Amino acid sequence: MTFDVDLVVAGAGGGLTAAIRAAELGLDVLVVDSDPNFRRGNNTSMSTAMIPGPGSRFQAQAGIEDSPERFIADIARKTAGSADARIATALAHVGAELVEWLADQVGMPIELPTDFSYPGHSAPRVHSVPGRHGSSLLRHLLEAVERSERIDLMVPARLTGVEARDGGRIAVVETPDGGREEISTRAVLLATNGYGADRELVAKHQPEIAGAHYHGGEHSRGDALRIGGELGAAVGFLDAYQGHAALSASAQTLVTWTAVMHGGAVVDSGGERFGDETTGYSEYAATLAARPGGRGWLVFDERVDGLCRSFGDYQDVLAAGAVRSADSLPELAAAIGVPAEPLEAEIAALSQVEPGETDRFGRSAATPLRAPFRAVEIIPALFHTQGGLLVDEHARVLDTAGDPIPGLYAAGGAAAGISGHGAAGYLAGNGLLPALGLAYLAAGHLARSLPTTRTPEGAR
Repeated sequence: MTFDVDLVVAGAGGGLTAAIRAAELGLDVLVVDSDPNFRRGNNTSMSTAMIPGPGSRFQAQAGIEDSPERFIADIARKTAGSADARIATALAHVGAELVEWLADQVGMPIELPTDFSYPGHSAPRVHSVPGRHGSSLLRHLLEAVERSERIDLMVPARLTGVEARDGGRIAVVETPDGGREEISTRAVLLATNGYGADRELVAKHQPEIAGAHYHGGEHSRGDALRIGGELGAAVGFLDAYQGHAALSASAQTLVTWTAVMHGGAVVDSGGERFGDETTGYSEYAATLAARPGGRGWLVFDERVDGLCRSFGDYQDVLAAGAVRSADSLPELAAAIGVPAEPLEAEIAALSQVEPGETDRFGRSAATPLRAPFRAVEIIPALFHTQGGLLVDEHARVLDTAGDPIPGLYAAGGAAAGISGHGAAGYLAGNGLLPALGLAYLAAGHLARSLPTTRTPEGAR
């Protein structure tokens, strides 16, 4: 059979990695996306561009010792051993190759932040780009797509079905005007993210966060679950998600959790802390949601403010006027409408924790906060779901018997990730690494399975 393309990628976020890698390996690719505003509206573009790459040359240049095995141990520890070990291993071992490929082949200005630690990571391994914002990462991916003669982009167009035909697949694609096309292909990659925009599915699988603000792509409607289900795919970890406890209530933009990791505290409407903020921003979303009014304040100081300014999201929060300032804690309390005495007591107690000790919530010593102070009102949010179609180490979708479904791959939120169950297993980068990493692995596997007469792009 003659195919229209070798690979159809559904989703122009992290799935673009598969398109670029497949084209580099000599394959012809069509990318479809249902969102006309995907450049700023999908979860890749809305992320903080964090990609774990244990053992990368960037770490070596910074004198940091790390390895895939160490990352795998961190994942096991954070998820209490509940993560998919096969996928965790595959992604841990491809992470360094991925970030180096993004730098060398895509032309992405990869950098390795070392000025703070992300919760759960035992080494600085989360690579990013200047500004630490997904819109920049996505822009570089799109520029690489546009340079390729082997990749076509069809937007807006929604993949609605995948059928088997003559040793390949038929990708059924519909356009907003009612048009319908059947595209013959060797394989399909589902990279449509999860189901965060489907409130009924969220309420069913993740009731603890169902009432929180959804801060993700509006086209993340569970398409992969439906299409995969029609083909007999197995699913797993549907209760897993990434939450975030620090969405600016007024700016509707993320306040980076580095404010906490540099010493900031989260208090409720009564001016009191209510847990160890450093356990992780994902699980702390549900903790914040359970407080009176379902919101609180992230309190920090001028030093922390300066350290957060390298993040594009925080610059947006500043520009929106969401950051309150005061020369003393009583003045800050008045400015944000919380009782002064509890606030002063909490900040003093946190600052008095001795090295090697912990406070009443189990938080270890933090750099003391000093005047002048800052505060941002925050609300909890659901960023994206982490469960989906079960895949193997090549990103092939598995059926309920555990066998690969021919010609079907999944990546990112369309696939079950490496965060285990619930929100507590989420590590920074657990969204983007499966999105880009599984897409990268899928392209490589597909290319290896085809005749070797293909000419890599750039060598024709």
